[in-house]
Formats: sequence, C-alpha cells, structure tokens
Amino acid sequence: MITAYSETLHKGYGQTFDVEEVLFEQQTDSWHLIIFRNPVYGTVMALDGIIQTTQRDEFVYHEMLTHVPLIAHGNAKRVLIIGGGDGGILREVCRHATVEHVTQVEIDQAVIDMCKAHLPDHSAGAFDDPRVNIVIADGVEYVNKEMDDKFDVIISDCTDPVGPGEVLFSSRFYEGCKRLLNEGGVFVAQNGVPFLQQDEVITTRRRLSPYFSDQSFYTAAVPTYIGGVMTLAWGSDNTALRKLGLDELNQRYEKSGIITRYYNPQMHIGCFGLPQYLLTALEEV
Repeated sequence: MITAYSETLHKGYGQTFDVEEVLFEQQTDSWHLIIFRNPVYGTVMALDGIIQTTQRDEFVYHEMLTHVPLIAHGNAKRVLIIGGGDGGILREVCRHATVEHVTQVEIDQAVIDMCKAHLPDHSAGAFDDPRVNIVIADGVEYVNKEMDDKFDVIISDCTDPVGPGEVLFSSRFYEGCKRLLNEGGVFVAQNGVPFLQQDEVITTRRRLSPYFSDQSFYTAAVPTYIGGVMTLAWGSDNTALRKLGLDELNQRYEKSGIITRYYNPQMHIGCFGLPQYLLTALEEV
C-alpha cells in the first residue's frame, strides 16, 4: 500500500505528497503513471516521478498558458493545442466565445479517457464542445505534415523535455508550429522552472530564434512546480502583442466575459517581467 509519493525531477531536491488513495496506476516498459488523492492538493497525477497536474492548483498553469496569448492576440479564431490530454487548456480556450475552432493533438486517447474519469474538472465538458476537433497523433509529425490548416494561436502543453516529451522542445517542432501560424499569430509553451532548469530556457531561446522575430518568456507561480516561478515560452513576429497597455488589456478582458481565478490584466503585464538572473543568462544566447 502506497502512503507517500516523492517527486524525483530534481536530483538532491524534491517534494513528497501523502497518498490517501491510489485512483489509478500503470507501469509499462517505458513509463510509470499514477493518479492519487492528497489531502492538500486533491487529485494528483504524476508521470515517471514528475508531478504533471493537481486538482487544486491546475487553474494557474492553464489560465496563464491560455489567456495570455489569446487576450494578447485579440482576435483568435482558430487555436491549436499540442498535448494537454487532461483537458485544462482546452477548457480555458473554449471559454473564449470568439474562438471558432480548436484542434487538439494528443498522442494517446487513453490519456484523455483517463483524465476524463479521474480529473473531470480539468476539462469540465470541453471535449464535447462542437468547436473541438481531437486528433490522436504525434505532435511533431502533425505540425510538419502537409495541410492547409492555419491557426492564430498554438499552445504546446507538453511534459518536461525528457523521454517522449523531448521532441516538443526541438527545432523541428518549432519550425512546424511557425509554418502553421497565421500572420501575427502567437506560439506559447511550458518551459520549466528556470531557477532549477535554466538550460531549458536557454535552449528554447536558441531554437526559437530562427523562426520568430520576437522570442521571450513569461512567468506563472504554480505551487506544485517547485523551485520558484515557471517560465512559459513566447514566440511571435508581431512585437506589439507582448507590449499591450493596461487599458487595452482591461477592455479585451472585460469584453471576453471570461471568469478567471489567477489571470487578470495586471498579471498579464507583470508576467513578462523576468528575474535578472534569467535576463542575464538569456543575454548570452
């Protein structure tokens, strides 16, 4: 019987969760997945020793990875999500009434089914939205295949760059995403905790540079992603989108009618301010 779960993402440092009940567990030759109940964070999902999402604080990550690019764009009609099988990003995208179509590419239908069963609040029915098209495929292969589809915003909700998730931090993936973006579009992706994973940020900046004239990062404080604020990558050819003023953001936010728990226009502006240690490291790229 499991009574505690220890995260092993960082060598020599981690966090431990009490386990009240194991809801699901599967071990294969290549990965280990567990979903359990914790008295503080509710339902928790972990993959290969790394916390993926929790019931209590998922809204921080999902709101910031969604509303920052959509509000900044201002007129996103078509959105592409890579990964995000738990449905949290999809839920937040679907809250924007102006979005007409969402394609979500997830590598495994079983992930979606499992999250529907054990983390239903993450998707909150979004998988049934008529605007949504679910594609079961490899994300890198999808963005690099010949197609006529174009998108205004692309959101990469991927795991850390280890194992299967590593290819979603590759130049080939970024190149494919850029090809699928409409003019003035925005690409965003999770990019780890820079205090402990600074090399990830530097590598992403270097790999994004050939494809986007404006590559940067913004931050969100997600409690279970330990080690300080996490960075979210930003890529666009429209430099103005990252520099909108508070009055404009307030107007767009109010017009959207969305109700948030973390994101707001003040957070939008503040999240692009990066700590000096990270700015210094990025200046050397």
